[in-house]
Amino acid sequence: MTHKASVLIEALPYIRRFQGAVIVIKYGGHAMVDEALKQGFAEDVTLLKYVGFKPVVVHGGGPQINDLLQRLNIPSHFIEGQRFTDEATMDVVEMVLSGQVGQEIVGRINRIGGLAVGLSGKDARLVEARRKRLAREEQALDIGLVGEPVRVNTEFLNHLTASDVIPVIAPVGFGPEGETLNINADSVAGALAGALRAEKLILMTDVEGVLDRDGRLLEHLSITEIEKLKREGVVSGGMIPKLDCVAGALAAGCRGVYVVDGRRPHALLLELFTDQGCGTAIVA
Repeated sequence: MTHKASVLIEALPYIRRFQGAVIVIKYGGHAMVDEALKQGFAEDVTLLKYVGFKPVVVHGGGPQINDLLQRLNIPSHFIEGQRFTDEATMDVVEMVLSGQVGQEIVGRINRIGGLAVGLSGKDARLVEARRKRLAREEQALDIGLVGEPVRVNTEFLNHLTASDVIPVIAPVGFGPEGETLNINADSVAGALAGALRAEKLILMTDVEGVLDRDGRLLEHLSITEIEKLKREGVVSGGMIPKLDCVAGALAAGCRGVYVVDGRRPHALLLELFTDQGCGTAIVA
């Protein structure tokens, strides 16, 4: 019992300091497929709301999209890490993200006493986007209905977070011609965190955090150090777009970004309410 009391006392200054703060959480990876971790995530987010934080959840859903595309015999391929998205693939992406995945998260939060609402970037023009273009050897690559955020409806989001509602947002955007665009969830989370000037952006991953060349956790980084790690090839693969979104969020006004190990039970609470945290902290 004494240990439980000490944990609460350790959390107290963080609860007091971040009372009323916007916390944007990118939810993905193993934490979205393990039953115990899914339940723990819903409990964590609900607790954050109850103690006065303003959580905003952005979720991925790549494995679930792959599964449905395979069952429907719709071919799927990637171009430089980006899913090529034609109209048939976009229908599946929207169905899975806004329907299956988003509603499961909403249901879990609501069952334990939260008040979550599922949204996509198309609702209330929440995330306006433009077509994303890739270049290889100075030639443009067509990746279909893939977008990148250009504007966030902060007035609408602020209205939601000021209430009892926990927004749960699917990374689907509203294109310039009204078309639906598939957007990387990290990019949406970064755009929201910057536009809302969030106190924290938390990216849940399947690794401890940002690692050095020897695989050791780097607990604190600056943007300058991140650029050096990228130039030296220390970070690669899926971590690069995450770090690009980190830079954009910080430049736009987010106070701090935290890359945390979503495989750890209650990773959100460990990061927000303990002295040690559980990942890499990145500041401007």
